[in-house]
Amino acid sequence: MLCYALGLLLGVLGLSESGFSNVQDGLMNVTVPLAIPLLLFSSNVRAWKTLAVQPFYSLLFALLAVLMAVVSGFVLFNGANIPDFNKVGGLLVGIYSGGTPNLASLKMVLGVEEEVYLAVHSYDMLIGAFYLFFLMGLGQRVFHMVLPRYKHNAISSDIETSNIELWLVARNNRMRKKLLVTFLLALVMVAVAGGIMVLLPDDLQMIVFIFLITSFGIIGSSSKRINKTEGSFDLGMYLILIFSIVVSSKVQLTTLTEINPAIFAYITFVVFVSLFLHVVLARFRKIDADTVIITSAALICSPPFVPVVAGSLRNRSVIVPGLTIGLIGYAIGNYLGYLVSELLALL
Repeated sequence: MLCYALGLLLGVLGLSESGFSNVQDGLMNVTVPLAIPLLLFSSNVRAWKTLAVQPFYSLLFALLAVLMAVVSGFVLFNGANIPDFNKVGGLLVGIYSGGTPNLASLKMVLGVEEEVYLAVHSYDMLIGAFYLFFLMGLGQRVFHMVLPRYKHNAISSDIETSNIELWLVARNNRMRKKLLVTFLLALVMVAVAGGIMVLLPDDLQMIVFIFLITSFGIIGSSSKRINKTEGSFDLGMYLILIFSIVVSSKVQLTTLTEINPAIFAYITFVVFVSLFLHVVLARFRKIDADTVIITSAALICSPPFVPVVAGSLRNRSVIVPGLTIGLIGYAIGNYLGYLVSELLALL
């Protein structure tokens, strides 16, 4: 939120009219592609198969609920008669399966205007704040009315997560060198994907480019040496924050009032209808309330909120499954978002 506010302030001060337009475009084109593999490197694909049965089904139900809500909301709000409304649907699938990184990359893939992108993300932050407060405050008590309680067991997970802050990594010579090598690897992946991209027709270039670096990131995460690099995830998120400042600095505040209010209604519909559908589907499988809440937090709110929500639930056992679910969402969000956008364009 601070990054978007800073970007808007820079825009108001006339940054885009001061000869920095080329710099802005360059940063927008570089930060997201570099961030994608860095974010995915910390996702251990081999560990995905160890995801317990209940969280796995909760993930499937949550994704299905989001897809159903996006498609039905598109029909309900007459999206076929609104220009590029199918792209908004694709963005929502991306952000509610992976978060801001998927939203940013899908903006590039789908060619979404900066004003529309900022409106979607701004509305999402507003609605998401109320949604998060509900999950942390009343969610557990409300869901216990229809879902069983979480059953604790003595089995502990061997999946480790790094809590080392990026600035501490930068101060440690060994970790700094390791992170630099990982960053250079991400740079090579982007360069290879870019080389392949220029050989393709113009209408396929950005789609293939983003999908290639996503796939490269997933492949890289299977290497234990790459996967255990301290600070790679935080560095990727730092690049996303830079992107957030730049993209919002290009937006004129006066244009935001021209955005169709259907976007706000569409986002609200998708967030709460998908939660309702998720709970209904989970009830048939008898998935416990805590697992449903942490799954929803990981996908709708994004993985960084998983430990926060787990703390409000007083259940640390759901942190690792929640983070794993969130990282899977990061990996598949680009694919799902693009496919749904193309599907909605046919309606």
